[in-house]
Parts: sequence; structure tokens; C-alpha cells
Amino acid sequence: MLKTLSTAGLFMAATCMFASKANAQLKGFSIGPYAEIGAPVGDFKDTHNSGFGGGLNADIKLIMGLGVTGSAGFMYFPGRTYTVTDGQGNQLSTKAESIKALPVRVGLKYKFGFPLLYVKAEGGTATFVGGDAEAYKGTAGIFAPGIGIRLLGLDVEGKYEIWFKEGNSGFFGLKASYHF
Repeated sequence: MLKTLSTAGLFMAATCMFASKANAQLKGFSIGPYAEIGAPVGDFKDTHNSGFGGGLNADIKLIMGLGVTGSAGFMYFPGRTYTVTDGQGNQLSTKAESIKALPVRVGLKYKFGFPLLYVKAEGGTATFVGGDAEAYKGTAGIFAPGIGIRLLGLDVEGKYEIWFKEGNSGFFGLKASYHF
């Protein structure tokens, strides 16, 4: 956990350090808080309820509609009670452990000619915190393509995010942020 927090801190420090240079040269640096919700799909939906989270987002405009984006935050998916069949054919009720993770993502953003609309692809890591089950310890890889709109400082994105660790856990997400 300390390693993830250190990585997130270094990312944010580097982002802030280059902010004045980015504003002076590119006039396109922004940073701000975000909130997101996620609806699990596939097997992940069978074991976990919809999740929520929040954190800090940063964008840097590059050239020709391209930009670099990054975020660091917290995500929580409550466990769901579900039934399984044992070897004897008996139905057993069990509750999945809740997932608490610290996702850190970086990616590329492309704004279309129409200035409000963009597509984005991010990758990164999600470090699980506070889990007892082996599947919820350590770090998972992240891939998250998305599409969104940005009007003034308000940014709303729809995405599909998948976490890779001993199988896949995917969810459709809605992320809203405000950039300063």
C-alpha cells in the first residue's frame, strides 16, 4: 500500500511540478477531483455489487487533439451473498469479500474535431488493500477504454474497465470530474 501511495504521490508531484511549464507552453494543464461508480459484469457481477470511488485526475494537452491523462484514487465494491453447489449437490450460501483498491491510471486522450467529445484509453495498476482472500491481495493490471464529453471544467466519461489478476474482473463505469 505504501508503494502505491508513493507512486501516486510522485505522479501528482511531477504533474504539479510541470504544471506551470505546461500552462505556459501548451495552455492545457488541468487537475481536479473525480467520483465514479462501477457496475460489475460477467462473473464479477455474480459476486459483487455496484461499486463507487473517487480520487484526483490530471490532464495535459499535447498536439493535434492528443493529451495525456492520469488519475489516482480509491475504489470499493461490496461483496454479494450468492449460492454455490458443493460436490454433494447441496446449495451453500456464501458472501464474497468486499474489494477495496487503489487504482493508479495513465493514458492517452484524443479530442475529436467537435471540441466536447473525446475517446480515451488508460492502463495502470490497482493495489488491493485490507483484503483477507488471496485473490484480493497484491496488485492487478488495469485497462480502461472510454468515451466522454468535457464542457468547461466538467468532464463526464463512460468506460469499460477490466482488472487482470488471476482472472478478470470487469465493470462499466461512469466517471465525473471537475478540472481547475
